[in-house]
Amino acid sequence: MKINLIVIGKKMPDWIQTGINHYQKQLPSQLNFSLIALDAQKRKGKNIEQIKELEGDLIIKAAKDSSLVIAFDEHGKQNTTKTMAQQLGNWQQNGENVSLIIGGADGLSNAVKSCANQLWGLSNLTLPHSMARLLAVEQLYRAHSLLTNHPYHRE
Repeated sequence: MKINLIVIGKKMPDWIQTGINHYQKQLPSQLNFSLIALDAQKRKGKNIEQIKELEGDLIIKAAKDSSLVIAFDEHGKQNTTKTMAQQLGNWQQNGENVSLIIGGADGLSNAVKSCANQLWGLSNLTLPHSMARLLAVEQLYRAHSLLTNHPYHRE
């Protein structure tokens, strides 16, 4: 099993990176989690669709070895933590190689959305991409803690 969080953009505020590092360290090694940060495209001389297409090509290439691709999108299905824990348990049981995708500032290209097996929403709120990264890693840890009856998750 392997879980990749594929994101656009490499520069994050220090406090975001500290939070990501904290939760990433808490994840068990058998999840083989890695965060893959791809370069955001330069905006000069390009329109939004061109930027999304270029970033989309990078994302699709980075996710090519995944058996399951889940893209986070504002119109994606909202899941509960329990649902995410069930999904994580299924991924572990099936030995899935999962890519979770967070696009750039302008969102995801249609090509990425088309190649994704599922579209998930992180929140009905508009989130900065750095916060979306932190939230995704935290929710993975929370889902794992729910599966292992760790007291981190409370109901």
